[in-house]
Amino acid sequence: MRYAQGGGLTLERQTFREGLRLEAADLFAEGVSSAVVAKRLRVSERSVQRWRKAWRDGGRRALRSKGPMCRPQISPRQFKVLEAELLKGPVAHGWTDQTWTLARIQKVIGRRLHKVLSIAAVYQTMRRNGWSRQIPARRALERDDTAVAGWVKDVWPHVE
Repeated sequence: MRYAQGGGLTLERQTFREGLRLEAADLFAEGVSSAVVAKRLRVSERSVQRWRKAWRDGGRRALRSKGPMCRPQISPRQFKVLEAELLKGPVAHGWTDQTWTLARIQKVIGRRLHKVLSIAAVYQTMRRNGWSRQIPARRALERDDTAVAGWVKDVWPHVE
């Protein structure tokens, strides 16, 4: 089964699966065997057995969908807030260097958005919104090109 990019089922697919479980509940009430239910609904017999146990323990209500089973997501509006914070740079948030790490982004999300995300969820959120894990190809403001040129001309030949 193919999942949506965020992982888990789409809303339509989740509704479809819930419909299957509720249809199975009607068949359970009629006394139909698990093998017949599985064949009729085109699902595995093991799934039908799990559904039957849930139905026995909690009735039709136990077979209803419990919502998406995924990590807490950041809305597009919240990501714009996060992006504005990230563009300020790590120094504005109290770190001494100009490097964003997933752990640092996780802390900013916690402080600014009051959400708790795992490192994997932070990575997926950043990737999904067009951020890469690569270091940008820009030079530091403190870089002294004349000193670098002098080092390349004087020191590097002796190192080779």
